[in-house]
This record gives sequence, structure tokens and C-alpha cells, in this order.
Amino acid sequence: MQLSLMPTPESRNKSATKGLPEVIRDQLRYEILSGTLPVGTQLRQDALAERFQTSRLPVREALRQLESEGLVTYLRNRGAVVAGMEVDQICELLDIRVALECYAARIGVPNMVQHDIDQLTKILAAYNASESVAEWAEYNRRFHLALSAPANNRRLRRLIEEFCLNTDRYTHEMMSIATGKEGPQSDHYQILDACKQRDGEKVASLLEKHILETKHNLLATARIRSVESERGREAEPDLLALKGARLHS
Repeated sequence: MQLSLMPTPESRNKSATKGLPEVIRDQLRYEILSGTLPVGTQLRQDALAERFQTSRLPVREALRQLESEGLVTYLRNRGAVVAGMEVDQICELLDIRVALECYAARIGVPNMVQHDIDQLTKILAAYNASESVAEWAEYNRRFHLALSAPANNRRLRRLIEEFCLNTDRYTHEMMSIATGKEGPQSDHYQILDACKQRDGEKVASLLEKHILETKHNLLATARIRSVESERGREAEPDLLALKGARLHS
């Protein structure tokens, strides 16, 4: 099963009313989040202007908007590049997600109708059928955004979307190693059951536990990688000495 992160027909219709900076922003955002443009990729304004057949002005505005989302940063002597993020920065964003998503759940879950439940169920079914880490991350993102929709607060949803996008981009690969698909998906179904009961407080509690579990797994995975890296550096002199001994034997 192949998942497309490209805009849906609905979003394409909406994009017809967007200005050129927003169209460029959306395309670059898609390429960054899907991994087509990896961390550190230089985003040269003249090259992008040529690619999108426009002047540098809308490109500059698109990059400014992506910078505000944390997807682009500016480096001395390099200009705009795809932003990276340290583990502690990701953890800060996860803490913010807890605050935003739990609040949205408390005010939104009591407003849910059957259509909302059906949407969540459909997303989780697609999550079950997905086969790649990128697909898991995308359906995870869709599930969390669908949870926030019944809060009927577009600014709140936009903030949640921003932080979901930023954290998922960095965590989905590491989390797949730490937990696989089954652990997060089990959490999702518990959240869905609480949504069916229209229990906003229970959903908020489950969401907090779910997001903080991601944070704890992320920290553990980073710690393990750090230890393994240190061991590798410690073993390197011994390996060089062994090679030297063989050369002289």
C-alpha cells in the first residue's frame, strides 16, 4: 500500500485560491516532511525561483513561513536550509503537544458526532494496513489532527498541526525502532473507545500518557545510541592497534 502525502483533491481545490508563496510553501513543506528534502539541504532562492518559474520574492516569503514553522533555518554563508532538531528540542515540543492536544480533547470530544468517530476509525484501519514507517507517521498525524477538529477552534488546530508535523518528522523513525507499530496503535484504539463514550477527560488522560510515552522512548533511544557511539569510539583505538600488530606480524 502506497501512501501519498501530497495534497488531496479537496486541498488542491483550496490551493487554487492560494497565493504563490503559499503554493510554494506547501510543496516545500511536503518535500521536507516526506524526506525528499533531508535535514541540511540547502534551499537556494534563485534555484527555487527557477523551479517554480517565478521571482525570488514569493520564494522568500514561502521560506519565511517555513522558518516560522521550524522547518527551515538560516545558516551563515549557506542561507536557508532544511532545519534539524536536537532531542531536547523535540521533547519540549512534545510537552507543548500535551498541553494543546489535551485541552482540545477536553473541549472537543463532547462535541463529537458519528462522522468524527467514523473518520478516526477509518484512519486507524489505514494505519493497520500501512507497511512503512513514513505511512505510520502520516496516519498518526492524521489521527491526532482529527481528534482536535471537534474543538471547533481553527487557531488551536493550526498550532497542534504545527507541533505534530515538527515532532513526527523527527520521532517516527526512532519510535519505530523502539516500539514498532503495535504499541502506539494500541493506545490509539483506547483513545478511540473513550471518544465513543464522549469522555473528554479520559481522552485527555490517555493522550497525555501516549505523548509522554513517545517522549520517554525517544530519550531512551537517544541514550542507547549515545552509549553505543561511545563504545564504538573506545573500541576504535584497540582495532587500530590490532591492525598494526597484524601488519608487523
